[in-house]
Order: sequence, then structure tokens, then C-alpha cells
Amino acid sequence: MAEQPALSQLPASDDRVDEQARQGDARLVRRVRWRLVLFSGGTTLLILLALGALLYVRVASSLETTGVAQLDARAASLKQFLGGSDNPGNGPPTGLIFGGGSSGTFAVLITADGQRIGDLDDGVPTGLPNVGSVAAAWQTGRDVRDTVLADVPVRILSVTASSRIGPVVIQVVQDRTDEQKTLDVISDVLIFGGLLAVAVAGGFGALYARRALAPIRSSLANQRLALRRQREFAADASHELRTPLAVVRGSVEHLLRHPASTISDQRETLEDLKAETDHLTELVDALLLLARADSGAIELERQPLDLADVTTTALEPLTGIAASHGVTLHLDARPTPALGDALRVRQLVTILVDNAIQHSPPGGTVSVRTEPAGDKAIVSVADEGSGIRPEDLPRVFERFWRAPDAPSGGAGLGLSIARWIVERHDGTIEATSPPGGGARFEVTLPTH
Repeated sequence: MAEQPALSQLPASDDRVDEQARQGDARLVRRVRWRLVLFSGGTTLLILLALGALLYVRVASSLETTGVAQLDARAASLKQFLGGSDNPGNGPPTGLIFGGGSSGTFAVLITADGQRIGDLDDGVPTGLPNVGSVAAAWQTGRDVRDTVLADVPVRILSVTASSRIGPVVIQVVQDRTDEQKTLDVISDVLIFGGLLAVAVAGGFGALYARRALAPIRSSLANQRLALRRQREFAADASHELRTPLAVVRGSVEHLLRHPASTISDQRETLEDLKAETDHLTELVDALLLLARADSGAIELERQPLDLADVTTTALEPLTGIAASHGVTLHLDARPTPALGDALRVRQLVTILVDNAIQHSPPGGTVSVRTEPAGDKAIVSVADEGSGIRPEDLPRVFERFWRAPDAPSGGAGLGLSIARWIVERHDGTIEATSPPGGGARFEVTLPTH
């Protein structure tokens, strides 16, 4: 039961278009999501790289400054010894030194001809003196460089100095093993900590992107649904218009083929022509109303009203229609305050009662009832027809949909308009099929 014209099936090509649109939207959302994730992770990575590089450079610079200061202290003590006259019989304090600010450094002296001063052949580490550093010191007076001696990282300071035997180069060597270990630990922490931070940022970015794109996915889905409904609406409207237009065209052609006939002779044809013209008028009016409703062009004038009075007014012109179908209208109109547009509420009641009349058998009764329920106003319409099949209930209010056993005639838009009116009033409408047979529509409207 219900006013439900057959819904035209969309061509398979339209289904493919919808599927392609869904896939395209999904690809778009995925691209945007990955861009957001990459932006989040990339921004975090750049910040960590900048901070990590700054930290590493500052720590390395601080350690280098401390190490060079230690080398300068050892070289200064040697210069002081070479320039003084104390203990001329003692050799310079070269070799490895323990304790003090220069602890852990190894010093050698090199003459201008490249010879080491002092008997240190057995105690000089392999690779000392460093010839390159010595040569640079003879040219510039001072040279500091980091290198590796016997797989040990070292820092070498070479400076020129004066002595009783002529100019010499003081070369002081420092073990950088602990310094390098410190830098390696910092490097490892920065690398692994940075990767972990990027991974966490990427995870949060993915979560944020999913939440941020949820409205976009919903919007795209709504747009696809709106476009599909527009195609369905156009296809179904053309289908519904085609039949009455064909009848009108056929009737006019029939009249043209019988120009000598009188109106009395063509009465049946003229009645068909009028019926189809009325049908077309109703259909076009319904289509225009739904089109304006979809575009939001219709404004409702909500005012306090008595639902009982509006319902009574709506039933007056339907009495004759009910009588022509052999149907009795029964109204139980209790005073029911409500808030709404009186014209649209009357249209709503008219649609529901007319629909009930069309689906009621001769001798049946259509019962209409209004009653208050707390802060709601209720109007219900019940008939004694064949009822609504359970599988049809979800589709009762769809545009152009008709049940297989629906009576002929009608545009199949009445219940869709009824639902629109109810929704615009912030109300609810429900269709049920009681166990005893028939169908029942119940509308709930706000009272304030």
C-alpha cells in the first residue's frame, strides 16, 4: 500500500559512472591523506634535522674547544721550557704527560731538518711526528688537525717555537677516543630518536588526516548521491510524463482524423484527454514543488495552529472523492495545538488521506485522528486496504516508487512531498502495516 509509481532503473552505464566517480573520489582522498601525512612527517623531520644538526655542531665545537685548549696548555709549557734557562742539563718534557690540565697528551719536538729532539724512539707512537702538520706549522706558525694514528682518532697541534738550538716545531697529540664516542652516541640518539619521532608524527598525521577528511568524504558521497538522484529524478519524470503525453497526442490525432465529428461523438476521447491533462497538471505541479524544495526556494511560515482545525478543513473536499470510491471517512479531531505552516500541513493531510482512499476497498473506512502528546502534536491516517509489505516499508517515501499492487494513476510523488513537509517542520513521519491489515501513517509535529 502507498502511493508508489515504479522507479525507473538506471542504465548500466550510469552505474559504471557512479562506480568510476566513487573510485576517483577515493583516489583523491587517498592522495590528500598521504600529502597530509607526508607534510606532517616531513615538517617534523626538517625540524629535527635542524635541531639535531645544531646540537651536534654545538657539542662538537665545545669538545673541540676544550681539546685544543688542552693542547695549547701543553705547547705553552714546552715553549716556556725552551725559552727559559733553568735546568739547562735536563731535556724538554716531551712524551706522555700524566696529571694536570695537559694530562693524556703526547708531545714531540722537531728541528728544522726534520729530526726529533730527545731519545724517544721507543716511546713515540707510530705515525709521529705527523709530517703534514709539521710542514703546515713551518709555513703558518700553527696547525691543528684531526686524524687517525694506529686506528686511534687523535687531534694534533703543531706550533713553531724558538730554542737554544734554533727554531723547532712543537707537536702535541691528543687521544680523541672519548670525544668521538660522545659524538657517536649523540649521533645515534638523534638518528634513532628522529626516526621514532617521524614515525609517531606520521601516525598522528594519518589519524588527523583521517578525521579531517571525514567531512570531505561525506561531502563527496552526498554529492554523488545528489547527482544520482538528479539522474533518477530526470529519468523517472520523463518516464511518468511520457505516458500521459502519448495519450494526449493520440487523442488529439484521433480528433484531427475525425474533423466532422461532434463533441457528443468524441465525448469519450475528450474525457480521456481531460483526465490525462489533469494528470499532467498534477504531475508537473508535484515536480515543480519538489524541484523548489530541493533548491531551498520554499520558505515555511510557522505559526501556532490547531491541527484538528487544519485536518477538518483538509477533509472537506475529500468527502466527495471518498464517496465515489465507496469509502467512509471517520474523523476523531481532538484539539491539538501545533506550530507550522497551515497551508503545508493541510497539504500533508490531504496527501495522506487521498492516498488512503485510493488504497481502500469499496465499503472500507479511512480513520483520521488528531491528538496532543506532551510537547508533540500527532495526526494519524489509517485505512483498511491490503497494507504494506514488510520489504516495501523502507521505500514507501521514495520518489516515483510504486508497489507492484499499487492502483493505477497517481504520480508517485505525494508521499515524497509529505515527507518533505514533515521534515521541514522538524517532525517525523512513519508508515506501518498493523497485523490486522491496512496501512497506518503517523505524523508527529512540534508544538513550539
